[in-house]
Amino acid sequence: MTYAKPLPTIDDDNRPFWEALTHGELRLQRCLACGHHRYPIAPACPRCLAAEHEWTRLSGRGRVFSYVVFHHVYHEAFRPDVPYNVALVQLDEGPFMFSNVVGVPNEALRCDLPVTVVFDRVTEAVTLPRFRPLEDP
Repeated sequence: MTYAKPLPTIDDDNRPFWEALTHGELRLQRCLACGHHRYPIAPACPRCLAAEHEWTRLSGRGRVFSYVVFHHVYHEAFRPDVPYNVALVQLDEGPFMFSNVVGVPNEALRCDLPVTVVFDRVTEAVTLPRFRPLEDP
C-alpha cells in the first residue's frame, strides 16, 4: 500500500534527523556554543546565532503542552483518520515538536500528559515521530 499523506522533503540540512528516526532514535541539533537544543532544524542557533552544532540523541520524553482534535477533513489523505489529534509536545530537553499522540482516545488527551516518542515507519525512507502516553490518562 502506498502512503498517501504528505511526506517531508529530506535535504542535506535535515537528513541526520530523518535518518536517526529510521534507526529508532530522536536526534536534534545541539549548539556547541551555548548547548541549546534546536528545533526546527536551522543553520544557526536561535539563542546565540552560532552555526556550530552536533546531532544529539534525546530521551524522547516530554509532555503535551497543547493539542487540537480535528473533526473536519482539510486534506483528503487524512479522511480515514478524522477525528485525529495534533499535539504540541515539549520535550524534556526543551524544544517543542508538533506531532500526534497515539495509543489513547482523543477524549483522554490533556495538557501536561507525560509522553514518549514512538517511531512510525510510513515508507522505506521516512519514519515519523509520534508520541504515546507514559501513563494511563
